[in-house]
Amino acid sequence: MKLLQIALLCSATMFATSCQSNAKKNSVSESAVQVEIEHKEIEEEIKLSPQQLSNYETAYFASGCFWCVEAIFESVKGVKEVISGYSGGKQKNPTYEDVGYGRTDHAEAVEVYYDPKEISFTQLVQVFFGSHDPTQLNRQGPDKGRQYRSIAFYKNEEQKKIINGYMQVLKDQKVYGNDLITTEVTPFTIFYKAEEYHQDYEKNNPNNSYIQNVSIPRLNRFKENFGDYLKKSAH
Repeated sequence: MKLLQIALLCSATMFATSCQSNAKKNSVSESAVQVEIEHKEIEEEIKLSPQQLSNYETAYFASGCFWCVEAIFESVKGVKEVISGYSGGKQKNPTYEDVGYGRTDHAEAVEVYYDPKEISFTQLVQVFFGSHDPTQLNRQGPDKGRQYRSIAFYKNEEQKKIINGYMQVLKDQKVYGNDLITTEVTPFTIFYKAEEYHQDYEKNNPNNSYIQNVSIPRLNRFKENFGDYLKKSAH
């Protein structure tokens, strides 16, 4: 891994951890309006049919509330679409209520469609670790429960090596000090798309209190630290 990438990731993660509960509320409304505009621009740019999306690669991650995670990955260059859903469990056709009340072992997850010519799986793994705190066991920020646990899914042995290799670099560099990384490295099996009202939730509900106080600040912290990874319309 390039030292610059590690430094960038370290900065992003430490910043996100230290600022998780300290967002400035007096700038929230302005941020909500800006994010809504940016999301509209991005949506117009990547509005593709299912047939078109089938031409791209997919990657799967879980790192807390999927409203937040979807918005973060949608801001990344080379990402064509992000779908919120459930993965990591065995129950068939889970619902939001089932997952939210802990009646399944699924986690809130995202399906990321990306162009490997524009962004690599390694870079997506960097986005994943750089946009949440993987040392928080079965939670992320204010959201608690196994449905919010950190999972990096792999579809083949090469992806598994990339994830494990990157985690080892984080440990060797002591990015999180002596805190243990709790991220599960799990073979991908199946992804269930969440209910329609969860899709593009941050874009469609910019004035929601959770979006204003948790999701938007989390997205803005990511954007501040990963400027080189962003689509032009997300700057």
